[in-house]
Amino acid sequence: MRDIGALQAVVTADEFGREPSAAELDTIEREMPVILAEVDLLDAQITTLDRTPTEVDARRIRRARNRVLAARRDLANRTGGASLPGGAA
Repeated sequence: MRDIGALQAVVTADEFGREPSAAELDTIEREMPVILAEVDLLDAQITTLDRTPTEVDARRIRRARNRVLAARRDLANRTGGASLPGGAA
């Protein structure tokens, strides 16, 4: 059996082996409230995967969804209308 490898390993390795730039880190920091709100929403949804959601579960999901929307709104207002990845156009 022959191994299949990249012919241009130097080019591909350089692209994936780099650290994030200061601008990328600033963007991540600016989007952190949205990321955390989406993690909370995902956590609330995961807890209901193996059972029927109760009223408390539905309330937790609804509140988490509202926090995501509020965080996205705040981020959009701070960035001055710049487009967000994964957001509506």
